[in-house]
Amino acid sequence: MGRALRHRNYRLFFMGQGVSLVGTWITRVATSWLVYRLTGSELLLGVVSFAAQIPTFLVAPLAGVWVERWSRHGVLVVTQALSLVQSALLAWFTLRGEMTVPLLLVLAAFQGLINAFDTPARQAFVVEMVDVRDDLANAIALNSTMVNGARLVGPSVAGILIAAVGEGWCFAIDAASYVFVIGSLLAMHLRPREQRLLRASFLADLRGGFGYVRRFTPIRAILTLLAIISLTSMPYTTLMPVFATEVLGGGPNTLGFLTAAIGLGAVSGALWLAARPSVLGLGRVLLAAAFVFGGGLVAFSLSRSIWLSIPILAVTGAGMMIQMAASNTLIQTLVDEDMRGRVMSFYTMAFFGMAPIGSLLGGWLGSLFGAPAAVALGGAVTLAAAFWFARKLPELRRAARPVYERLGILLPIANAINDTAEMRRPPET
Repeated sequence: MGRALRHRNYRLFFMGQGVSLVGTWITRVATSWLVYRLTGSELLLGVVSFAAQIPTFLVAPLAGVWVERWSRHGVLVVTQALSLVQSALLAWFTLRGEMTVPLLLVLAAFQGLINAFDTPARQAFVVEMVDVRDDLANAIALNSTMVNGARLVGPSVAGILIAAVGEGWCFAIDAASYVFVIGSLLAMHLRPREQRLLRASFLADLRGGFGYVRRFTPIRAILTLLAIISLTSMPYTTLMPVFATEVLGGGPNTLGFLTAAIGLGAVSGALWLAARPSVLGLGRVLLAAAFVFGGGLVAFSLSRSIWLSIPILAVTGAGMMIQMAASNTLIQTLVDEDMRGRVMSFYTMAFFGMAPIGSLLGGWLGSLFGAPAAVALGGAVTLAAAFWFARKLPELRRAARPVYERLGILLPIANAINDTAEMRRPPET
């Protein structure tokens, strides 16, 4: 399950990023609580989430081209340092009592711009940290485990800190946590990466990335499903403070428990993925997870008990994480190396870029019809998207098969089938 940790660079990254992500989740919960405390508005919860993520949607395709031209390692060092500055500014203004919603919007947009470069660089950098390609799927699954382990710990800590010392110290702790990931990046020993010859212009590279995704049916379909699920998943995370206070009658600790339940389910799902020995069959896994996630959203929207909501959210979190991590693994396996940075920028658009639209839409629907109705609608759309993907799956398998054969992924299975057939063949007389 932890075979990717055999690689020194990945092990350093895993430890440093694990600490930093706890701080990131503390900040996410503290930000949403701060907005709701200052305004009491479901719509503004959506607006702040929109501001934090729309730069990623707009800039990610351009960033993907740049990531292929620059050092991925260098990009990550810069983005993590800038994220430290952003969290420190959040802490400074909040602790001084000078934080306003417009200022929070500006700082949120700044972090979204950083993420537009950080996410495709981070996803593409995994292949440089893991020397053995067979360990790539395990590394991606462990990344998901790390992210959601932080989702499990961070919100619980955030709920305690918000109640005890306020949101400002949450942001300060997040700023300090970036020191660990920057240190881990600087401690890596990397082999020189062969740089792609820049024979085409920037715009030609950008068009080439769009054309590649459009023509290659499996990646296009996976990104489409991921984009829809990212769109429909945001209302339930954006509106979580409303569920914690108005629907379930709790406070900051309730918000921490609900968010931690999602993380617990997501960690379980990611660990299950990490234990899988091969990418074969991930298409069916992805599809089943999409159905689980959509059904979980509908069930959560109907719950009025925290003791029922927590297990529902755990199952929902598992479905969401398995779907998203399986999408990442399949794309990273299928994509050509010279297209990796650009394709992962489209993954960033689908995963993070659709989220701001979902946040804004969720906040608007929540203000009009209430948070439960907004989440129920998101679940229904997710289920419809899963049915669409189910109809496409046989076609996608046929298109992906040549890639698996070229990579040698199907060879062990074929040999096993042949060996079994040979054993069952009756002896010649």
